[in-house]
Amino acid sequence: MIPESLAALVEETRGQRRVHWAGREVWLANEAWGQLAVSLQGAQVLHYQSAPEAARAAGAPAPADSAAKEALVPGGWLWVTPTPQDLPGAIRGGIPLCWPWFADENTADESPDRSGPMHGPARKADWRLDAVDEHEEGVELHLSPEERLHGQLIPRAVIQANARRLHVELITEHVGETPVKITGALHSYLAVDDAFACRVEGLAGATYLDKLADFAERDQQGELGVRGPLDRIYRSNAELRLDDGTRRLRIARQGSDSAVVWHPGDAPPGDTSVEAARHFLCVEAANTRLDPVWLVPGAQHLLGTTLSSEDTTP
Repeated sequence: MIPESLAALVEETRGQRRVHWAGREVWLANEAWGQLAVSLQGAQVLHYQSAPEAARAAGAPAPADSAAKEALVPGGWLWVTPTPQDLPGAIRGGIPLCWPWFADENTADESPDRSGPMHGPARKADWRLDAVDEHEEGVELHLSPEERLHGQLIPRAVIQANARRLHVELITEHVGETPVKITGALHSYLAVDDAFACRVEGLAGATYLDKLADFAERDQQGELGVRGPLDRIYRSNAELRLDDGTRRLRIARQGSDSAVVWHPGDAPPGDTSVEAARHFLCVEAANTRLDPVWLVPGAQHLLGTTLSSEDTTP
């Protein structure tokens, strides 16, 4: 579920091309296997849709409750706000890369007073597209930052998309001389029919930290039903399923023992409306205070997420 202006650019694409949208350079693909849109600000996937789903969504009307300056167009597995911030702000939606720290914990911040930006510098940085390879009847992108983002750590991103799945990897390499503790997340905004009618399966019995209750530790009783605002960090590496009554997505994670589930309820951030926000739920692969990663010189860490339909195999 993406803004009408971005959807129009995707639909007008034949094969692969680069365009400008919302002041950013965006790489697009519209091919036999499906559609993909990636912003080079933040190496951020903005849109993915398999070819069969694209055919079903063709001609579908925009949600009647959209009160934003432009409509959100149904279709795709990811959500993007219809009112993105101007540069140098980040785009809310898709799959932002939170690196090398998650939220405001700044575990790998090199500034003396740990005053670095929320979720780290990667999501607002300019990234270069190093390679575009055909992969399993789909595509594989390799990206790296245009400028150095950390004195000892180097990130790179790998994005794979085909007719069955979307897979994103954030790989961190330690090229320095002293150990570094990192956190991070693949902050996936998943498109849903109604956030408050969603069910996230696979977390029953898991311990979580409730960020809305000063990080109180609690146990999940049964499967998670979303009925209002929530911001939770679950201690879990289980495969999850998101059911919004219309679609069931499988969410597999790699290198992650934290699952973050977030929705702002009826008080969303200023770059989206209450109506538009009802159409996303964040279910994230993450490394948090529950499972920070210590990297020693020469080591690498891979944080990954794989999205697939219930009837497909990752």
